[in-house]
This record gives sequence, C-alpha cells and structure tokens, in this order.
Amino acid sequence: MMLRNETCYLRAVDLADMEYIYQLENDPELWEVGNLLAPYSRFTIREYLENAHRDIYEVKQLRLAICTHSDQIAGLVDLYDFDPFHNRAGIGIVIDTPHRKKGLARAGLQLMIEYAFKHLRLHQLHASISTDNVASRMLFERLRFRESGIKKDWIATPDGYKDELIYQLINE
Repeated sequence: MMLRNETCYLRAVDLADMEYIYQLENDPELWEVGNLLAPYSRFTIREYLENAHRDIYEVKQLRLAICTHSDQIAGLVDLYDFDPFHNRAGIGIVIDTPHRKKGLARAGLQLMIEYAFKHLRLHQLHASISTDNVASRMLFERLRFRESGIKKDWIATPDGYKDELIYQLINE
C-alpha cells in the first residue's frame, strides 16, 4: 500500500527523523496546539522512534511523516486515541513553517483520512482545534469535518483561557 498523491506521500517515521522531530516538538509556538508543557529530550524522542514500528492496535496511535516528492519531510500527521471497538480516532497535523501554504497539509490529511477509513475501517475521525486557529479550522472544514461541540476555557495560555472546538468526520 502506497500512501501517495500528486502533492506528497506519507511514510513511517524512523531514527533518521530524530532531529527534525526534536526541533518540531520543541518549538514553543506549537506547544499550545499539542498540549505540551515542557520540551522533549533527544533521548525521549529516540525512544519513541525506536518503538514507532509498533502496531496501531497495540499503541493506539500512528505518526507518519508528510514528505514532498523530492523526499523532503514537511510535517507530521497523527492518529491518536485510536479506539478499535468504537472505530474512531483523533487526527492531528503539523506542517513546518517553510512548507506551509503549499497544499501539503490538505494533501497529507487527505491521505491519512483515506488510510483511516479504507484500511483501518474507522467510522469516524475527530480533531480538537482552538477557536483562534482559523487556518486549521478552514483546512478541516474543506475536508468535510464538521464542528460538533465546544470545550469552554479549555486551553490555558499566558493571555487567559481559550475555547477548543471539536470537529468530526463521519464515514458514511
């Protein structure tokens, strides 16, 4: 199975991606989106990558690298909170700054959605997006995700609390 389209392809993350993931995970501007409170060490990321080959049914998550056709990693797309009994998972994405506004987020998400629905046979995907993240909201809405709820004062920031929206895509 090849997860590829005209814009990008998805592949498993591996040890060669350690520095890239280290830089991305330790970008304080992304911590709010990923609900992180502190930086990750290289040791922690190495340990994660050494176990990244484990099955989604075992670890309940899957992280894939989004790559350009020139084999440059541009971001990551994740399935998390995988629930095979209820046939659902959370989905998230991050594209590094130099690769934004090139269609890679939409293309990478579309590939992961197709994988989740066709190969994992999931019934639905959900995403949590802060109300002020307009670009992400528009991205998910273009891919047919619908706003289904709101978590009030959900995200603590230095400037106060933010609401978080729940988006769902149901495979019908």
